[in-house]
Amino acid sequence: MKRLLFILFIGSFLLSGCRNRKAESLAPKEDKAAKQMLQGIWVNEDEEDVAFRAKGDTIFYPDTTSQPVYFQILHDTLVLHGVNDVKYLIVKQAPHLFIFKNQNGEQVRLTKSEDPNDAYLFDISQRHRPQALNQNKLIKRDTLITRNADRYHCYVQINPTTYKVIKPSYNDDGVEVDNVYYDNIIHLSIYKGALRLFSHDFRKQDFSKQVPGDYLSQSILGDLIFAKCDSKGIHYSASLAIPDGPSSYVVDITISYSGAIKMQVL
Repeated sequence: MKRLLFILFIGSFLLSGCRNRKAESLAPKEDKAAKQMLQGIWVNEDEEDVAFRAKGDTIFYPDTTSQPVYFQILHDTLVLHGVNDVKYLIVKQAPHLFIFKNQNGEQVRLTKSEDPNDAYLFDISQRHRPQALNQNKLIKRDTLITRNADRYHCYVQINPTTYKVIKPSYNDDGVEVDNVYYDNIIHLSIYKGALRLFSHDFRKQDFSKQVPGDYLSQSILGDLIFAKCDSKGIHYSASLAIPDGPSSYVVDITISYSGAIKMQVL
């Protein structure tokens, strides 16, 4: 009986090994010669703008928000492994010409750059472009409020962080790129005279009950602005937006005169 079990185990092991080797043989192999041919800086033939730089296994983009992406060339296909794996059909490839079809099925013609100045676009020390939405600066605001002879002093401080929010989008060539942005932590303190009425560091996770989870994961806590004061308390408007998106969530934060907090979507 033991001998029979041993034979069955060996047979099963050999069969599994054969299946694995067969799967590996069927998997597409990377075209290393084509990858080597793609090395360098490539320029859009029509607009004469720098499209990307291929260096080693990575494609770099000239703008400051697009993440570098690992790439492969499998047969006649350029594969970018970002947040999503995206494939582009290669129409023609030569040492100084690269033609592929973008997401819309349009042909993009790139020529290899011969201008040494194009390399400066990929030099981090030379970049001084503004970031979308995220100022990457410390911002402070003070607001003085008088109500029924009581004086309130409100402090807002927007603190940039290193927490990344990555959003796939399409560049001018119709290629999907992963844009990186940085989230904020916003501090709010409210004083009634010398008495600290309220103090809190707001993160976007604080708004999980007001904003849908899918939207919140891609959004940035952009700002906190004084709106008004009324019988309910002091109102601030918090904005949460997906970078470069057409819309945003605005949440009303109401701090009562006893220091209680209430939040609702406007």
